[in-house]
Amino acid sequence: MNKFITFQALGFLLILSFINSQAATLKYTFVVQETNYTRLCSTKSILTVNGLFPGPTITARRGDTVIVDVINNGNHNITIHWHGVKQPRNPWSDGPEFVTQCPIQPGGNFSQTVLLSDEEGTLWWHAHSDWSRATVYGLFVILPRLGTTYPFRQPDEEVPVLLGEWWQADIQTVMENFLESGGDPAISDALTINGQPGDLYNCSASGTTKIKVDQGKTYLLRMVNAGMNNLMFFGVANHSLTVVGSDGAYTKPLVSNYITIAPGQTIDLLLEANQPNNRYYVAAKLFNGQPASRFQNTTTTAIIEYSGNYTPSNPLIVPSLPASNDRNASFNFTSSLRSLASAEHPIDVPLTIKRTLLYTLSINAIPCAANETCEAIRNTSRFAASINNITFDMPSSSVLQAYYRGVSSGVYGDDFPDNPPLKFNYTQASGLNATLRLPTVGTEVTMLKHNHTVELVFQGTNLVAGVDHPMHLHGHSFYVVGSGFGNYKRSRDAPNYNLVDPPHMQTIAVPQNGWTAIRFKADNPGVWFMHCHFERHVSWGMGMVFIVRNGKASNDKVLPPPADMPPC
Repeated sequence: MNKFITFQALGFLLILSFINSQAATLKYTFVVQETNYTRLCSTKSILTVNGLFPGPTITARRGDTVIVDVINNGNHNITIHWHGVKQPRNPWSDGPEFVTQCPIQPGGNFSQTVLLSDEEGTLWWHAHSDWSRATVYGLFVILPRLGTTYPFRQPDEEVPVLLGEWWQADIQTVMENFLESGGDPAISDALTINGQPGDLYNCSASGTTKIKVDQGKTYLLRMVNAGMNNLMFFGVANHSLTVVGSDGAYTKPLVSNYITIAPGQTIDLLLEANQPNNRYYVAAKLFNGQPASRFQNTTTTAIIEYSGNYTPSNPLIVPSLPASNDRNASFNFTSSLRSLASAEHPIDVPLTIKRTLLYTLSINAIPCAANETCEAIRNTSRFAASINNITFDMPSSSVLQAYYRGVSSGVYGDDFPDNPPLKFNYTQASGLNATLRLPTVGTEVTMLKHNHTVELVFQGTNLVAGVDHPMHLHGHSFYVVGSGFGNYKRSRDAPNYNLVDPPHMQTIAVPQNGWTAIRFKADNPGVWFMHCHFERHVSWGMGMVFIVRNGKASNDKVLPPPADMPPC
């Protein structure tokens, strides 16, 4: 009997060894360059990777290593982030400017090592410097290991669906103008699907994205919201969609006739071509629950085109999407996601918590200087944003390098508060004291012990204006165990947490004037940025840094820096 058990164990180890031996090292070259593109009747130069907009797709398998040589032939500094890749012990290649590296300067290059671990599904990559991600982004597809398969019906084809935005003006100028003015940025001129606005916009019909399908086949849509400043609603006319994954993790199948997707989030969808032969609109539009916030209130379209001989409907059939301000539709979809939590794809929700955090998310206002003209709040202030009333002041050198070398002085402090320093009725509809709007500006971090379990509750506030906040954590996935509108109350809300099959995500939309609770294990040593994925909010300072300390074992410590780290 003992011999049998020994042979069984040996056989299992051999199988594991074989599976791990299937991991590959793949190489890509990303040349960042200016390229002319024509949209909306005019041509302009945009920053691209390899001349493509959207950029090239990286395809790998679970557990692979991907080496990307990034060569900056553009006119601006650049960094690249591999959104949703945990990068175990390797924050050096994570990408956020001045957090884990200094930018790659024009004429420079950096060979980034992307270490895949348990991610499986659709992720993406994008620029993480200034507002360059408006045009510098692409899919990162992580297939199952060889010998394994999807935990759902094998699709007949896979289709990229990248939602984005287009500005007629130069995006660097858009960013510089709004930071100088202190007000809101100029809204985009169009929304896009795979870089194309669609035929509801001027001069755009010929380029409209077309997805050809065959009757009876199933298609896996790999979707990302690469938009800059809003959640999006998405749908396909006369077709339901089945969610099977999000943020590089599988979910229980969720059937819906619309999708809500936050900037930074990815969703895997199954589309069955089960309708009469015809042409059907695919459509996306922005969700905006804040009446005071300007947004691009138009619709981008692509076309599902069935094969065969038929006379298509004229006009095309349009999907029915929620109203652009329907916050319940947005919240209800997101809160319906559940982890697959199967034997083949188990989850590990922290049940015992070592560190409990409560972070307020606020839009703030900083008074104008005496000789300055500003555009916020009756031209008296500059907009800012904060977490726990601290507006993140981006340093001019790398937080990671300072931490690794033990020379934090002058770069960052470690006094980020675990709880809000200002306590008030966070979601009060009106009448909040205006003095609460003023944040503290600083570069503070939160230190986490290795392998400590963390519960973090995000609390939206109604300072200046309450809005949704898609919060993204680098270096870790987290379980979304609860959410709701209004002020979080632990005695009422914690007993209702979902600790059975909460979704495993890296980006979650905290609802307008509401809260979201997440849990994660701080098992990845390094320096990790956490921020709102609305670009205007992170530019205003809605970000902070977690530093996860090294563990005791040699394989629980941050790897040494690569030799070609860009200089500061």
